[in-house]
Amino acid sequence: MPAPLPDEPERPNANPNPDTKTSAALSRRFLSRLRRVTHISWRALLVSVGPIVAILALGAYLVFHFIQPAPRTLTISAGPVGSVVYDTAEKYVPILAGKGITLKVLSSEGSLQNLERLSDAHSGVDLALVQSGITGPKKDDSVVSLGSLFFEPITLFYRSKQPLTRLSQLARRYIGIGGAGSGTQFLALALLHANGVAADAETHFEPVEGNTAMQALLDGKVGAIFLSGDSATPANFRTLLLAPGIHMFNFVQADAYVRRFRYLSKLEVPAGTFDLGHNLPPAPIAVLAPTVELLAHAGLHPALVDLLIEAAREVNGKGSLLHKPGEFPSPLAQNWPIDSEAQRFYKSGPTLLSRFLPFWFASLLSRAWLLLVPLIVVLIPALQFAPTLYGGLIKNRIYRRYGNLMALERVALDPLTPEQRGQLERRLNDIERDIIGLKMPGAYANDLYVLRQHAKFVRGRLAERNGDVGAAT
Repeated sequence: MPAPLPDEPERPNANPNPDTKTSAALSRRFLSRLRRVTHISWRALLVSVGPIVAILALGAYLVFHFIQPAPRTLTISAGPVGSVVYDTAEKYVPILAGKGITLKVLSSEGSLQNLERLSDAHSGVDLALVQSGITGPKKDDSVVSLGSLFFEPITLFYRSKQPLTRLSQLARRYIGIGGAGSGTQFLALALLHANGVAADAETHFEPVEGNTAMQALLDGKVGAIFLSGDSATPANFRTLLLAPGIHMFNFVQADAYVRRFRYLSKLEVPAGTFDLGHNLPPAPIAVLAPTVELLAHAGLHPALVDLLIEAAREVNGKGSLLHKPGEFPSPLAQNWPIDSEAQRFYKSGPTLLSRFLPFWFASLLSRAWLLLVPLIVVLIPALQFAPTLYGGLIKNRIYRRYGNLMALERVALDPLTPEQRGQLERRLNDIERDIIGLKMPGAYANDLYVLRQHAKFVRGRLAERNGDVGAAT
């Protein structure tokens, strides 16, 4: 007889409380139903908010497709390497580099070539430093001025026993008028022609400038020279003024020249300006001075206009022997119209965006604002109307159930057979289940419960009709 099996040890009950499983299931069902009650109607949300999102997407596309950001590279045509104009352009390079702009400086023969490059759409030149008064062969409306940067006075030294008072007295001499294409030659010829001095058998114009012209005057090869820019330095002036028989021309008619040549300014050089010890010049002298203007294409990005003028303030805003601190840059423009953005900058300073935002972001917003403003005008009413549209779409679900109840109640008013009444009761049951299972945001629960009360009212009316029909029978 086999031995009896040992008693199996009692296993612990995994669910000592049988109601726990039921409670967990009930909680899950409650949470599931709660999610249905607080459910967002994505379809209604899409219909009400979708057009707004589409408008925003279209606006963003237009902004990034048609509104180009400021270019990262600019090219400026300056002057001869080592000249004041070229060195001025070089000083802008590190300032613009700090803002993420690469400035390429091109050397040139002078202002005339700079203007020709800027006027040529295929030259790749964006900016040019040009002496005021110089114009191209034809008027170019695509060129604008960002303002004047500094004075570039023109001075005249001559050899004579007695001081001269009029340029017409230079006739029948060899005159150094500056190099071809330079601003010095352009202005020298304009001043000489205004005084009736022209090249002929006795009067000769020599295209020499700078130190070459100065040495020619000292050696007696020419009788007068025009100097400007780099050659018009205090050191050269001291050398010439100390040389016997050489004088610096005093433009006693400076006021008349300024009225005839609107791009010129009258400057007074005080006594001792070039050498206090030797008191050079020994008396105040009037000279004429055009300005050097920063020219650009008319379509230059507005953010770059602000950036360039700020750089000019840093480089050219300091005082010198010829101008006071803060006098330059200035909105003084001669042959070309001042750019509208530059004019706005001189009046009110940099824009609010460029003061508080990074350069690239501010440059994009400054252009995108033209499109964003109309979009905002359209979007504000749309955003105000969207909640109303969304609520109307949600309530429309409830109103459709009201229509079902009203139709059922009208049918119940007619004489019905027991089978027809049963069909109406089943239809009413379906409507009530549809109402209970309706996905609805919690904010509209009150309307949903009112609908259920009306469904209960229709059921009562149907029951009354059943009682009336039974009593009549």
